[in-house]
Amino acid sequence: MANPLRLLSPSPSAASAVIASMPFEADLDAVAPRRLPVGTSGPDIDLDSLRCFDAVATTLRFRSAAARVHLSPGAFSDRIGRLESVLGARILQRTTRRVALTDAGERLLPVARRILRLVEHMPGAAQEDAAPPSYELVIGTRHEVGLSWLCAALDGLALKHPERTLHLYNGSSDDLLAKLDRGELDAAVTSGRLGSSRVSTAPLHAHEHVFVGTDRRLRGPEDARRLTLVDVSPDLPLFRNLLDGVPDGEPWRFARVEYMGGIASVRHRLLGSEGRVAILPAFFVKEDIAKRRLARLLPRMTLPTDSLRLVWRSNHPRQSELLALAQDLRAVPLR
Repeated sequence: MANPLRLLSPSPSAASAVIASMPFEADLDAVAPRRLPVGTSGPDIDLDSLRCFDAVATTLRFRSAAARVHLSPGAFSDRIGRLESVLGARILQRTTRRVALTDAGERLLPVARRILRLVEHMPGAAQEDAAPPSYELVIGTRHEVGLSWLCAALDGLALKHPERTLHLYNGSSDDLLAKLDRGELDAAVTSGRLGSSRVSTAPLHAHEHVFVGTDRRLRGPEDARRLTLVDVSPDLPLFRNLLDGVPDGEPWRFARVEYMGGIASVRHRLLGSEGRVAILPAFFVKEDIAKRRLARLLPRMTLPTDSLRLVWRSNHPRQSELLALAQDLRAVPLR
């Protein structure tokens, strides 16, 4: 579950009472160091409700947001209702199909997040040379990329940022993007096509594709009739890299086509039998080619390059940390 949030007691602490007394129009970065006037009154806003608002502004789904803060949907709705009652304004528009921020909610969101960040840093502010506050991110990736690259990089990433804990979720590209849209993932590593305009991206690694197989006699489309093409799904997303590179070329008619569901299974199928070919990411079969377990076919043909990206919802509260993660991942070579 992305970024578990520890709910505080319903009664505001001394710290939350001081923060709650700040006018929402104030620049908190400027106000925070000053001594506030004794007796200043303000709305009785507790941090729990702000965390709930932050969660629903991130996911735009009540059920997913409630899960992020470990509340039942009913209790979560009560928290949001309590916040709207205190503010005297609607901050969310909710129908059976969607949730959106009102104009008041859009104005409140950056202030609420700044308040939560201030509270997050309070323990460290009271200690000399305190470590940065810890946080967690759930990153989705395809199984093969997670197994061969991200899992191997976790220890090095933890040494660089010990305050950051990364959790991995493996799924198909469509599954990752659906979970990202529902707020169940903080970010995803993918090269898949994005159908939403509500996401932000950071480039990680460009990589090329190669045509490989154990049969070295493939010279062109005329030899395809005796071979089996292996791909991940019926729409041939891997082989399309070749077709997109030569859109007006002679059609390829293979003896058979097999779908394996993932590039790891495609590679395993090639290694285990003769007469099968596939397009695969070069980094994924680099060692197989070097050890002559697979042959690179049509080496003079240049296939389009692809790009792995880190993708997250545009309104994610930890965008700066996600950008830092993307920079760290760019320093880890694909394998």
